[in-house]
Amino acid sequence: MNVDIATHYLDEVRRQFRGHKRLAEGAMAQLKDEELFTTLDPESNSVAILVKHLGGNMRSRFTDFLTTDGEKPGRNRDQEFEMTSATTRADVMRWWEEGWARVFAAIEALKPEDVMRTVTIRGEPHTVMQAINRQIAHYAQHTGQIVFLAKHFRSGEWKTLSVPRGKSTEFNALKNTQKYEKGVLREHSEGR
Repeated sequence: MNVDIATHYLDEVRRQFRGHKRLAEGAMAQLKDEELFTTLDPESNSVAILVKHLGGNMRSRFTDFLTTDGEKPGRNRDQEFEMTSATTRADVMRWWEEGWARVFAAIEALKPEDVMRTVTIRGEPHTVMQAINRQIAHYAQHTGQIVFLAKHFRSGEWKTLSVPRGKSTEFNALKNTQKYEKGVLREHSEGR
């Protein structure tokens, strides 16, 4: 793979992961402690369970990412979907931060030449690019679930994490103004 493309890919991966983390954190920050643990029905996952599962997946997939199978022997995936009444918001946020720390440590260590290397997940070979894309899709799915649940629980108190409903035109105009102002400021500072 072309080094420039691989470098761009890894930069984009970092941007995507940071974006998913930031979006889910924006949603979780709006929840009351008890809402982290609330399910919509007996078959649903709470935000806390989703975080516990993501943390377990992240630890498994990104520990020794290039050298060991992404499904670690010590992982108990089924336990990731169990919650005790003693679990606190601090526990949930610890799982979250520890999981993301593994992701970012593994991704930061990658070099462009690693992108086409082969890694395995449950014994199935993937290029590093395929393995990462698999995780981006997985984390995006669960980020969407976290945002959905938080928005449901906060309802009218929800603070949007993107373009507010009915405000697209205003948002686009503001973004265009900001781009123009940044361009003018950059040109001015460069002596143009």
